[in-house]
Amino acid sequence: MTSIKEQAAISRLLSFLQNWDNAGKVARTHILNNFIETNQGKTGPELEQEFSQGASLFLVRLTTWLRLTYMTGSCLEKLLRSIGIFLSAVSSNRYLIEFLEVGGVLTLLEILALEKISEGDKKESIKLLQVIANSGRKYKELICESYGVRSIAEFLATSKSEETQEEVQVLLDSLLHGNPKYQNQVYKGLIALLPSTSPKAQQLSLQALRTAQPIIGSTHPSIVDCVLNVLRTMHLEVQYEAIKLIKDLVNYDVCPALLKGLVDLLIPSVKETRKLQPKILNDSTALQLTAHLPMFLQQAAAAKAIRVLARSNLSLAEEMLHLRVVPSLMAAMGNMDHSNSQRQASLTLEFFVQTFPVVEEQVRRSMGEELYKLFLSNAEDLYMKMDSVQVDILAANKVNVTKTSHPRGLSYSQKHFDYGLGDQEQLDDITHFQEDKEGQE
Repeated sequence: MTSIKEQAAISRLLSFLQNWDNAGKVARTHILNNFIETNQGKTGPELEQEFSQGASLFLVRLTTWLRLTYMTGSCLEKLLRSIGIFLSAVSSNRYLIEFLEVGGVLTLLEILALEKISEGDKKESIKLLQVIANSGRKYKELICESYGVRSIAEFLATSKSEETQEEVQVLLDSLLHGNPKYQNQVYKGLIALLPSTSPKAQQLSLQALRTAQPIIGSTHPSIVDCVLNVLRTMHLEVQYEAIKLIKDLVNYDVCPALLKGLVDLLIPSVKETRKLQPKILNDSTALQLTAHLPMFLQQAAAAKAIRVLARSNLSLAEEMLHLRVVPSLMAAMGNMDHSNSQRQASLTLEFFVQTFPVVEEQVRRSMGEELYKLFLSNAEDLYMKMDSVQVDILAANKVNVTKTSHPRGLSYSQKHFDYGLGDQEQLDDITHFQEDKEGQE
């Protein structure tokens, strides 16, 4: 026989459940608020004690109401937070299984695709998916088998909240680790996000790809074009992450394609420049926008990336010499339509000149003494001091470095310098970008 105390507890539970069953939207919202306030952080056994060993009876009511109302968004955030208390409780695997058995994962993924649902509600859905994914490999596989990677990636691309997008990145990172069956699917999903129109989605995807690449081991062929196209961005934080990823990717089999792609970007294709020409001829305001044309942004970023790679590994620098990087850099220095392309190319050429005697010799001969002295005195500001004749000399240069001599010995400071993307270089780029923009207004 049950004791009087147990009977009283059961009676309270039945009364609570009856109140829920008979309550309307406002009353249920009040019940959820009280539940969240009093039960946040409780373990599974503590929840059972709170509900007289009948916590699952309340959970099933929550999941039922979720399935009935999620398309309308009614009290959705509080409802999801309440379910989260059950799923995230220590020693609560039973609640997780009960939620999954009624199609919980599919419901959470469908919420992400609904236009009427608020960002806050969708963020709570992502957090529940994080809890599920962190519960083990079989749960990660369940999310992926439910077309979860596609739904989650699409939401990352369309979300308007950076805070929510960061939660999505955490979820994708969880799906990437300890999920050998579907880790390639996550990897491909991240690559597919790179053309996104959302800068934050691009930035987070690039960061996640840096984590993913060592896990996957091999590279996907499409990653080269996707990453190089990201260099067209106006957002320096995205460019920063793209160059960091490029620096990682040169350690894989796509290295030759990456190096060739970067060098090719120094001279925009005829097709691209022809697209630009009619716009400039037909619209006088187009001249004010040339500093922000994607192909010139890409040209400047490629010059910067080449400098980062060359400094980090002289073998890569020598490979790029064979790809005719020097004449391409000099041509970019002659691009009067985009000062940052000139600046980045000049700084990169300066490294090659200082490192390889054969480059110094040919560049000096091609530039002539006057222009070469200007270049040596301040490579970064050279673009402000050149006249039209000197610009034409750079644009039409015939430098051809077909072989390399031994590079000059590096000084102590050069050997020990961190050739990553430093904060100061990033700050300099931001300052220059702002000045460049103001100059066009």
